[in-house]
Amino acid sequence: MAYDIILFDLDGTLTDPGIGITNAVIYALKQYDIQVENREELYRFIGPPLLESFQSFFGFTEEDAEQAVIYYRDYYREKGIFENYVYPGMDRLLGRLRRAGKALLVATSKPEEFALQILENFKLAEYFTVIAGASMDGSRIRKADVIDYALKQYGMDEREQVLMVGDRKHDILGAKEIGIASAGVLYGYGSREELEAAGADYIVLCVDNLYPLIVKE
Repeated sequence: MAYDIILFDLDGTLTDPGIGITNAVIYALKQYDIQVENREELYRFIGPPLLESFQSFFGFTEEDAEQAVIYYRDYYREKGIFENYVYPGMDRLLGRLRRAGKALLVATSKPEEFALQILENFKLAEYFTVIAGASMDGSRIRKADVIDYALKQYGMDEREQVLMVGDRKHDILGAKEIGIASAGVLYGYGSREELEAAGADYIVLCVDNLYPLIVKE
């Protein structure tokens, strides 16, 4: 099936934020005297909402998790946001999709103001009609809510020709909840097992494999 409206996750899908996010988590955890020896243990923070992650992975109370998110954002806003890079071939892919007449949107659990800064910094913002993210006050953090918000911003009611592209189960589950198709990418931070278990309609190995999935020539 050809898809005309493509929603992209940001972290682990458009850009690799590994260093910035883990540095921000390390900074937040230090405020609680928690030391992490292996940075890779913190990659699980990439994708899910932060509040949920601090509670799930370190047993924080809701109150402590909320404060940890504040510490995280203090670091991320100043440094972590730029400790990031665009996946090779992504700029070319987005340009080709736009030239093929596809509408491109971003739907990320990252706060919207951070998403805008990142995409503008890497000169990717111009490709997207809508850049939708989580709200700072926590009222919009679930992936399904962000996807729904993005589609409403675009003014789209029909869902048959919409595809969500992401690297974690939250992207796939959010898409299923909203009633749109999903493609899980393996170059990000989610495993094939995670994406298949979540029910991804497609599994894509690399950036170059996305174009022929989306554009039927």
